[in-house]
Amino acid sequence: MSFPRIVVGVLLLASLLMAQAPPAPMTADQEIAALKASVKAAQSAGDNAWVLTSSALVLLMTGPGLALFYCGLVRKKNVLGTMMQSFAMMALITVLWAVCGYSLSFSEGNPFIGGLNYLFLNGVGAEPNTDYAPTIPHQTFMIYQLMFAIITPALITGAFAERVRFGALLLFSALWALIVYFPAAHMVWGKGGLLAVAFGSKTPVYDFAGGTVVHITSGFSALVTALYLGKRNGYPSEPMKPHNLVLSFTGACLLWFGWFGFNAGSALAASGLATSAFVATHFASAAGALAWMAAERIRSGKASALGAISGSVAGLATITQASGFVAPFPALLIGAMGGFICFLMVIIIKSKFGYDDSLDAFGVHGVGGVIGCMMTGVFGSRLINGQAGPLGLVDGNPGQILNQGIGALTGIALAVVGTLICLKVTDMVLGMRMKPYEETAGMDLNIHGEEGYNFES
Repeated sequence: MSFPRIVVGVLLLASLLMAQAPPAPMTADQEIAALKASVKAAQSAGDNAWVLTSSALVLLMTGPGLALFYCGLVRKKNVLGTMMQSFAMMALITVLWAVCGYSLSFSEGNPFIGGLNYLFLNGVGAEPNTDYAPTIPHQTFMIYQLMFAIITPALITGAFAERVRFGALLLFSALWALIVYFPAAHMVWGKGGLLAVAFGSKTPVYDFAGGTVVHITSGFSALVTALYLGKRNGYPSEPMKPHNLVLSFTGACLLWFGWFGFNAGSALAASGLATSAFVATHFASAAGALAWMAAERIRSGKASALGAISGSVAGLATITQASGFVAPFPALLIGAMGGFICFLMVIIIKSKFGYDDSLDAFGVHGVGGVIGCMMTGVFGSRLINGQAGPLGLVDGNPGQILNQGIGALTGIALAVVGTLICLKVTDMVLGMRMKPYEETAGMDLNIHGEEGYNFES
């Protein structure tokens, strides 16, 4: 055998022995470190899966949930136009969010508005943003928050249903997001925000899933738009009954379903807190539905399907702010309050004052949001949320009720002033309201050139 072959054989034998040699045993510290890394990776994967699922659930709330809920409540000549308003928000706000909305909401800036660090989603990638959600990718947190930004202006459309131009809606909604929603989100949830609990605000406002940021701002903006635009032609002398309550019923059920992502997803982790918020959400919706039906039965002798679904949405809107801070039975009480008080606003107060909040965006979301905001200061408990100190009145912190009131008033003021600015600008540029003959013919044909229903054989 030649010398080169011997060398090659020795090298092959050595490499084989080295490959079969057992690895050096890990030290105790190395084993602990490896175990911690494995647990962290598993937690991150679980949290990421839950928040991505919740993001999809919240998007489902806008389309098809809100789109179906609202379109069934209008006349059939406006069914597509109404659905398009919700669908348009899914497209418009997404682009605006990517360009600057996320940065203005969650980048560090001043107490009222965020900065430009995340402009065009610069720096928003797979690594977590430890300021907000340390166990999920920054991009997951960003996309989850986008779904809230989408549904909020979509809620406002219920107040001016059947009478606003489509182009004007787009301009108004873009301006509203810039002037009202992005600042509100930053003040309550953003780093350095005026009212942000997580960042040591001097006036902390507890808002787990958007009672102030979403429902108060959209609800009071809805009232302003309804008053500014005036009543629909023929309202209230002409009948304007819902054309298809089956669609609204389906939409309401989808809203109830999607709201679990809205509230429980706001835990930003697959955790016990998410479970608590999930339970509170479900209980409040059920209580709201029962309270509205009971009030209806007492007043008119019948509990209607429309009343039942309206009550469930009122309960959901009311529990949103408190969902991550209250126990199950306070959640039942909060939901029942929402159902009963919103019933009074929609059925009695609106009729008394005569304003045309077409689909009761203010009566349900604005009023429900204020109730939920204040009740968070009453029933919020550190036993549920894990706060280090007392949270609400039941914890021995009555001063939190004042803080919640300041938060509600801030949201209302921002919504009223900002909405008036948006309306004035849009009216000057495009004109908000449809012409009388356009309203008579309907949005579907005049704005979109199509009909929702074709009964030709």
